[in-house]
Amino acid sequence: MIGGGPAGMMAAGRAAELGARVALVEKNGSLGRKLLLTGNGRCNLTQAELDLPSLIEKYGKSGKFLFPALHLFGPGQVMEFFEARGLKLKVEKGGKVFPKSDNARDVLAVLLKYLSAGGVKIISECEVFRVQSISGRTDSLITGQGKISAQKFVLATGGKSYPQTGSDGAGFRFLKEFGHSITKLRPALAPIRLKEKWVAGLEGISPENVELSAWQGNKRVAGSSGGLMFTRLGLSGPAALDLSGRVGELLEKGGVRLEIDFLPGVSAAELEKKMLSIFRAGQNKLVRNVIGCFVPSRLAELVLGLAGIDGDKRVNIVSREEREELVELLKKFGVTVSGLTGFERAMVTSGGVSLKEIDPNTMNSRLVENLFLAGEIIDLNGPSGGYNLQLCWSTGYMAGNSAAAQ
Repeated sequence: MIGGGPAGMMAAGRAAELGARVALVEKNGSLGRKLLLTGNGRCNLTQAELDLPSLIEKYGKSGKFLFPALHLFGPGQVMEFFEARGLKLKVEKGGKVFPKSDNARDVLAVLLKYLSAGGVKIISECEVFRVQSISGRTDSLITGQGKISAQKFVLATGGKSYPQTGSDGAGFRFLKEFGHSITKLRPALAPIRLKEKWVAGLEGISPENVELSAWQGNKRVAGSSGGLMFTRLGLSGPAALDLSGRVGELLEKGGVRLEIDFLPGVSAAELEKKMLSIFRAGQNKLVRNVIGCFVPSRLAELVLGLAGIDGDKRVNIVSREEREELVELLKKFGVTVSGLTGFERAMVTSGGVSLKEIDPNTMNSRLVENLFLAGEIIDLNGPSGGYNLQLCWSTGYMAGNSAAAQ
């Protein structure tokens, strides 16, 4: 097994559980470094609320590739796996599953015990320089600790996101040498940078539910919804992160503009009616206080500034045109994308080994008979909310299952 992330640990543990002699090679000094960062250190380890067809849809047009792996080891099985080993779980809003302790280290501890119980030999601080093959079969690893030979190999080295954790894309280089096709790699689930300088003044504001739309020219081309967080340079939070992969693709074709609907559950007409009602009920109120009923005060001040309205103005002298402008800004707040933060801040990698070159029923490479692939290295990724760790658990479990069985 090459790679000590979630997919690699699951693959190694499962193969050992089935009786295989397993060595897990990891270039870091310890396993699971990236796992400890997931969910801001809380580890959103899976998604509990969706049935299998709906879950598969979350992975996009190619999601059906995951059907066998998710059928074998889906969210229910993942939760059973961890709970059976003493980890208490909880399900939060949106079906997000976390350890009750809110500590990713407890998830890692379960996996380390799983490896230990199976007698997995962990070879840490061992960088793989080359994967050798003979006659279409993987033969051995050339590493910083010498040559390591085996009958079967599982490659789970991750993508290029968070390279400081060891995910530097080395696995893609190995696979190219075997003739595998690698689809274009892009950062995904990454914060979005904006051109507007005033965004720094909104840093820390976190609306709980917005609708975010991406526009290219006059066409709306993508959208997402959920929580949003303003940062010093732009946007983060689930709505922005989930849209970021598509935004990255669009930027290669031209400029991208985003529109934020801060009140997605209310139509523009309903909002105007509600605003007018508040204005009439308190005609001596300051307009900044009324707008502050709909969005946080700092954001309300910015909205008023963009509308050219003095926040100290009494609502009884706000014109119909000014009111309509406020509604427009709250429902279609426009910003301009300058880029993404890149792989150094991206949670996952979009792109990877072509799915056409992997058997979805075994995770076996179609080009190298004794090589199995798992985790972020394959050309699939999902939105935030536990989907990407679920992909790692499922493909890792299947790869370990298949490597031990053949």
